[in-house]
Amino acid sequence: MRVSPYGLIALLLLAPTAWGQAAPAAAASSDAPAAASSAAGNDPVDLEDIRNFSRVYEVVRQAYVEKVDNKTLMKAAITGMLAGLDPHSEYLDKEGLAELNEDTTGAYSGLGIEVIEDGDTLRIVAPIDDTPASRAGIKPGDVIVKIDGKLVTDENIDKMFKDLRGAPGTKITLTIVHENSDKLIDLPLVREKISVPSVRVREIEPGYAYIRISQFQEDTAPDLEKKLGELIAKHGQPKGAILDLRSNPGGLLTSAVAVSDDFLNSGTIVTTKGRLADANMNFSAHPGDLLDGAPLVLLVDNGTASAAEIVSGALKDNHRALVVGRRTFGKGVVQTVLPLDATHAVKITTARYYTPNGTSIQAEGIKPDIALADLTVRKADSAPQLISSEADLSHHLANEDGSNGKDINNDGSAENAKLATKDYALSQAMNVLKGLALNRPAASPASR
Repeated sequence: MRVSPYGLIALLLLAPTAWGQAAPAAAASSDAPAAASSAAGNDPVDLEDIRNFSRVYEVVRQAYVEKVDNKTLMKAAITGMLAGLDPHSEYLDKEGLAELNEDTTGAYSGLGIEVIEDGDTLRIVAPIDDTPASRAGIKPGDVIVKIDGKLVTDENIDKMFKDLRGAPGTKITLTIVHENSDKLIDLPLVREKISVPSVRVREIEPGYAYIRISQFQEDTAPDLEKKLGELIAKHGQPKGAILDLRSNPGGLLTSAVAVSDDFLNSGTIVTTKGRLADANMNFSAHPGDLLDGAPLVLLVDNGTASAAEIVSGALKDNHRALVVGRRTFGKGVVQTVLPLDATHAVKITTARYYTPNGTSIQAEGIKPDIALADLTVRKADSAPQLISSEADLSHHLANEDGSNGKDINNDGSAENAKLATKDYALSQAMNVLKGLALNRPAASPASR
């Protein structure tokens, strides 16, 4: 199983500058291998293994049914070596580096999905908001069975990865199977130039903020600070907020740290541990909570991965947010991009990361504080009622404040039903948030 760079490499956690992200290629290609060589000094390469590699190389070059040039064979050997390590390490050529740059800035041409290779199948980690994939109804856990009518197999799966991308306006048909279903669904899609703002902020109800982060890009934290600041300037400090990280496949480590810091005044955010000295890092929060301590509910699901799990772990372990939803994806490792030259690099797993409590979520994910099943609901049918309250009875005494023109039938249940039928998990998170806000002392007028 390995991660595809096609659609969106949002599962990637890039290291900060000290890890070589912005370092000169010469420094990255000399220092890092030297340190690795020293660490592996007690495990010399067996000469017999070298001979076997050379023999296999020659057998393929001379006897394979079709002629394969040396450059293709060497690239395949490097790719295979990295793919054999874990699902996230890979060799990046010029095209791969360009795609990586597109993904971390949120601009590329395709469908807007993160795809992982699971055996001989293509499985969706998460669709990105307001893209062809999300609008078509693709969900985390879906499996792509066919592309343009051609069955996905282990022989053609690499080509199928590439076919997910293409020029804007070009058409493609995905045949998918939803999780826990055996029904094939054909989805005709049109590729688009995907330019996804990673943050959306709005007032979901008077006094309550809704913050949606779809991925962690270079500008996610400053964008969050700007948009939430504008909301607070317009409506005042909220009584509470929902941070929605559902179907967020991750992104940049530094962005996840900055977003976590935006909601914390102190405490550890995340630690990373690896074999190299530069892989061992600790990130802590600084004073300055954008919500000024207002209750925060964090929505997650099985598409919440990587950098999104760093934020989830930081806010949960620091008791800053109540986590609601489903168990997260479980990617608890960090990749560093190490340049080889101007047009080639290696993306390799260099560290594991740990939540503030010292927990590794690798292959386990983060369990929510309040679990929610993946459900949809509909409004129950009910017969008309002639008498539903005291106000419907003949000769009832009027309320002393009845002259104020209050709508006694507007108790909020209609709005709740509308939200629940549209997004069950969000409606439940809203109910939890209101309960938390009720237990918080009211803010003084001067602080609002």
